[in-house]
Amino acid sequence: MSRIGNSPVAIPEGVTVTVQENTITVKGKLGELSQDFDTVGVKVEEGNVLVTRSAETKQHKAKHGLYRSLINNMIEGVSKGWTKELELVGVGYRASNQGNILELALGFSHNIVMSLAPEIKVETVSEKGKNPIIKLSSFDKQLVGQVAAKIRGFRKPEPYKGKGIKFVGEELRRKAGKSA
Repeated sequence: MSRIGNSPVAIPEGVTVTVQENTITVKGKLGELSQDFDTVGVKVEEGNVLVTRSAETKQHKAKHGLYRSLINNMIEGVSKGWTKELELVGVGYRASNQGNILELALGFSHNIVMSLAPEIKVETVSEKGKNPIIKLSSFDKQLVGQVAAKIRGFRKPEPYKGKGIKFVGEELRRKAGKSA
């Protein structure tokens, strides 16, 4: 029994949800998202979205909670939005942006210039004495997570000094160095 799949998703004010055959579309003040679904039924009733499954097979049970979570993320995204913050830890690591073009100096022989999707808003914060921070925000949770993971992949945090790009609030496993 899927506890997540059985709970209804509340639709806040200003958000419209439409279901057409195997596609659900969510519109809100921040944007519009759509998702294809299969093996489950989706109904909009009394300000809630209900996800039901037609059979008790393993595949149906697995997708029941999945599609409910995806719909919840879509509704929350078009009403509130999603943000991720990345912190650059290391001497000489810098980040700057011009619109949706992000430029990173990560200790390589060249700067990394990355053009981001128009749905993503990027902001860089550089204060004296603190590590630079990159703030990504959008209404699409999957897109924000994918871009954040790509940026983090340029220089993952290493376990000895912790240098690299990490998520704000991320706990890193640190290793002891050589013992003399």
